[in-house]
Amino acid sequence: MIRAAIIGLGWWGQTIAASLATSDVIRPVLGIDPLEGARAKAAATGLQTAAQFEDALARPDIEAVILCTPQDRHARQIEAAARAGRHVFCEKPLCTTGRDAERALAAVKAANVQIGIGHERRFEPAVIEMRKRYADGEFGMGLVVEGNFSQDKFLNLPRDNWRLSKAENPVGPLSATGIHMVDLSIAILGKPVKVWARLATLGSDFANGDTLTITLGFESGATALLTAVLATPFMGRLALLGSKGWMEICDRTHPENPTGWDVTRVVRGAAPAAAYYPPHAAVRDNLEAFGRAATGGAPYPVTHEEMLANVRTFEAIQRSAANGQIETI
Repeated sequence: MIRAAIIGLGWWGQTIAASLATSDVIRPVLGIDPLEGARAKAAATGLQTAAQFEDALARPDIEAVILCTPQDRHARQIEAAARAGRHVFCEKPLCTTGRDAERALAAVKAANVQIGIGHERRFEPAVIEMRKRYADGEFGMGLVVEGNFSQDKFLNLPRDNWRLSKAENPVGPLSATGIHMVDLSIAILGKPVKVWARLATLGSDFANGDTLTITLGFESGATALLTAVLATPFMGRLALLGSKGWMEICDRTHPENPTGWDVTRVVRGAAPAAAYYPPHAAVRDNLEAFGRAATGGAPYPVTHEEMLANVRTFEAIQRSAANGQIETI
C-alpha cells in the first residue's frame, strides 16, 4: 500500500480523503493545510495533520503526495516532491503554462517517480465504453465531441476564495469544470491545434467569469464544442458524433456524489440503444490506478503527452478568452 499525504484540506482534499478511507492500494496518513480549521476538521476523522508542504516531504514514511492546492503552486510542488523521491498525484490543471508542465514532467521522469492527474471522468464506466467502442470503429470517423460540465457550487464561496480570483484563476469555469471536458476531448480525438474561447460574467458577480464556451480544433479535422457554466444548477453531458453513429452520456448528478449515467447509442442501420450505468467511484479508481502504477503495476492510463497537451490547451484557452482571437495550441 502507498502511504500518502494530502496537500490541501479544502472541499476536494476532504473528498479524496473520504474516497480513500478504505482503499487497500493508497491510504492517506497525513493531511497538510496552513489553516487551523481545516486541520482540525481532518484530525477529527483520525488523519494526522501538519501545516506545511515541507512537513510531508520530511517524513520518510510518506511515499506519495496528493496535491489539492491552488494551481499556480503545482509546478514547484511537483518538482520538489520528485526531487524528494515521492510519487505525485496532482489535481487538475496539472500546471498553468506549458513551460511549467514541461519542467514538472521532466522532474518526474528524472526522478523515476509516478505522476497522476485528477481527470477522474476518464474512469467513469460509460466514458470507458465510449472510448472502447470508438477505438473499435463502431462510430466511424470522429467528427465532433460535445461536452458540458456546469454547476453552481461556487455561488456560496466567499468572494476572496482563490477559485474566484481573477489574478490567481483568470478563467474560473475552465479550471473548475471545463478542463475535464478538454481532457476527455483529447482522450477521444487526439491532438488539439486551435482554440477559440469566449468568457462572460452573466449569472453572478464572479470576478473571473461564470460562463465559458470553447471551440477546439483537432489535427484530424474534428472539433470539440465545450461549455462550462458556474451560474446554473448541475448539468453534465458528453457526446461523440461519428460518421457511422453517435453516443451520448448524461450525468444524473454531480460526479462528487454520482447516482449514475443515462446513455444513448445510435449506429446507422440499427435501432437506438439506451442504458443506465449505476454509480461508480471514479475518483477512487483514478487514485488507485496511480497507486498501482507507482508500485509497478499496470501503466497509468493518462500519458505525459496527453497531460502536456491539456496544459498547453489550458494556456491557449486563457489567451483566447482574454483577446477574443483564435489561438494556436
